[in-house]
Amino acid sequence: MKANIDGIDVYYEVTGKGPWLTLSHSLAANLGMWDSQLELLNQHFTVLRYDIRGHGQTQSTEGPYTLEQLADDVHSLLKHLGVTRTHWIGLSLGGMIGQVFAIRHPSMLDHVVIADSTGKGAPNAVAMWGDRATLARTQGLTALVQPTLSRWFTDPYRERHPEVMARIGHMIETTSTEGYAGCCAAISVINTHDGLQKLQHPGLVIVGDQDQATPPAMSEQIHSHWPKSHYVVLKDAAHLSNIEQAEAFNQAVMAFLPNQPHARSPSQN
Repeated sequence: MKANIDGIDVYYEVTGKGPWLTLSHSLAANLGMWDSQLELLNQHFTVLRYDIRGHGQTQSTEGPYTLEQLADDVHSLLKHLGVTRTHWIGLSLGGMIGQVFAIRHPSMLDHVVIADSTGKGAPNAVAMWGDRATLARTQGLTALVQPTLSRWFTDPYRERHPEVMARIGHMIETTSTEGYAGCCAAISVINTHDGLQKLQHPGLVIVGDQDQATPPAMSEQIHSHWPKSHYVVLKDAAHLSNIEQAEAFNQAVMAFLPNQPHARSPSQN
């Protein structure tokens, strides 16, 4: 479905039954990135998946974007849907948005999962993300498909699963150039560590042990700054750990999230 939120058309899907759970995807992906989680999560939660600004079927606007802007997009979507409180799972960019959302709108979040993300960019982040945005604008997203897949998945997994590489590669190459570049600008200046120290939400920080894009040290920093967080490293997983090690990812998430058989319905949240 689409909703006009603060002047842009945002695409989203709602499935399942139970307390609300919002899923936020990575850069250059879309809500289909969560397919490996959906069947399980639908059994316990009302799951909101949405396409981030400039991704999937959500409208692209002229950049640069900010993480605050991207967090406010989903805040407005939740208000549109009448959601007053939700759990959150965000990976990479979706994890950055989740951190900023938790800091800006703490009363709306319950349990928060931040996967394969960071709270502070590397020293060369502005230059690196600027170069990627320039490449996207000059050569298109197709030029970024293979380099991105090589960061997102381990070599053995890529060799064994060409069908997954084709599906995720299609997500990358069909992402709006302006949406990609706009989000690159937002990512390049992330700095949430001070804000994380004030959070009282239960948090779960997950990272693949072979994540090149946001190495485990970055997740360790999120965990160390988040008072009520737990830390899980998934073996034999790179950046999209929710896909490469879907079973282990799902087990970690379900062990963390409250998922009682008789959980409250969304109307009771």
